[in-house]
Amino acid sequence: MFNRRSVLGFFAALVVAIGVCGVPSARADNAEARASAFIESLAERAISALTEENVAREDRVERFRELLNDNFAVKTIGRWVLGRYWKRASKEQQTEYLQLFEDLIVTTYVDRFEAYSDEQIVVSKAEAGSGSDFLVKTTISRPSGGNPVKVSWRVRARDETFKIVDVVVEGVSMGQTQRSEFASVIRRNGGTVEGLLSKLRVDLKKGA
Repeated sequence: MFNRRSVLGFFAALVVAIGVCGVPSARADNAEARASAFIESLAERAISALTEENVAREDRVERFRELLNDNFAVKTIGRWVLGRYWKRASKEQQTEYLQLFEDLIVTTYVDRFEAYSDEQIVVSKAEAGSGSDFLVKTTISRPSGGNPVKVSWRVRARDETFKIVDVVVEGVSMGQTQRSEFASVIRRNGGTVEGLLSKLRVDLKKGA
């Protein structure tokens, strides 16, 4: 199986980010404030959709998939994670890879929302980055104690909406971590994208 911390640790962060306080969203009258409000709204929707009791797993999977595609630039992330191998893949391989990539995220994290225990994510500030990107800086605290975790969400603005393109946990880019792991899998399996696709198929079948 793939390293579960690196398989889009985006959702590892999101799992504990479903209680939010901090920067108010009511006066989101500039780009930085809107980016912060986007992260707040995502957390609120996650707790509403994914922590409800007595929901069949199939329904929870569909809610999770919808939340993922509404708020994360899944195809953009997937292509970047595959790196130089994206152009080496056939159209059919690219299509299958993006679907397997999405399925991997869903099957890895959908059940973890049941473990929600009032963690809080405090939005401290948002900063403009390169191009249309913004970095929303947050701190996650746990009611059980332990050191808080610093998580920065890289979001991209497009047509007045935002999508998450990376999450940086304690200074480590989850996208870069996943990119390195996929490249390693490809090198160990003949240097072809088919090697990665084959492993993804097997891992998803095991996790089904």
